[in-house]
Amino acid sequence: MFPQVTIFVYHLEKYSDLNSLESDLNTALQSRFPDGIQKGKYKIAIDFNLIPYYGEPSSSEAPYIYRSQAKSGTCSFYAYATVYVIKKNKRLTLAIKAVQQQNTLVAIITYLLALIEPLKLKIERLYLDREFFCVPVIRWLQALDIPFEMPVIIRGKHGGTRQLIRGRRSYKTTYTLNSDKYGSVTFHVWIICTYKNGKRRAHGREFFIYAVYKVQLSLHLIHDDYRLRFGIESSYRMKNQCRIKTTIKNPIIRLLFVALAFLIINIWIYLVWHYLSRLKRSSRQSSFSLIYPQTDA
Repeated sequence: MFPQVTIFVYHLEKYSDLNSLESDLNTALQSRFPDGIQKGKYKIAIDFNLIPYYGEPSSSEAPYIYRSQAKSGTCSFYAYATVYVIKKNKRLTLAIKAVQQQNTLVAIITYLLALIEPLKLKIERLYLDREFFCVPVIRWLQALDIPFEMPVIIRGKHGGTRQLIRGRRSYKTTYTLNSDKYGSVTFHVWIICTYKNGKRRAHGREFFIYAVYKVQLSLHLIHDDYRLRFGIESSYRMKNQCRIKTTIKNPIIRLLFVALAFLIINIWIYLVWHYLSRLKRSSRQSSFSLIYPQTDA
């Protein structure tokens, strides 16, 4: 191993307090806040970012291994929950949390929303991915009166949420989700029926189901509205290009590498907001003055 690499790894191994590191990283993520985002209502999203884990975790690694649906040949992942604000199709990451086995989904959302409270950003709509589809989360968001959109996990062969897939038209209804451990919760569901029309060489109907609470949209706009969040996923691809690839299994160092990637993307968005957008505005103003020159009264 090169001496410089050895020194680098040596200093990285000094990190031993995940909570302290997480606090410092979140301070850094919020340090470059564009002027274009001020106090007011915004679309806020919370996502899970899963990085595959292979092998048998040690006792120190096990608390940080998150179990989810199989992907990339494994059901075990390092999981990071992020909260971000969406404006003009740009995503600015505001906070990150390394998910541990002991963390409940409600606790994760509470933690992330508490981190952005000092920014005075009110939630116009909260977008959640399907990882959060469960009784405690839906009940908690309804109790806090937070408008949200969330994909419904389709379960059951004939009953469950699969029974909502019927007919040839989009529609609204209510659904009661039951849990042996947490009881039940009733909420509004919007079922969107679309046609593939040869997309990816497929034909026929396709259904999308969303759990919805106090969202001021028409039924036919809900799918496109949630897809805007999917459009932001390109920044995740950019993040993966920026992220330091490593075989180190230390959860603290891995959090550092993931958060640094989000920080690099944030800096890029800050530069776009403050400089490239300004250059575009000035060029438009110059063009306008050439077409409509000012004259003395």
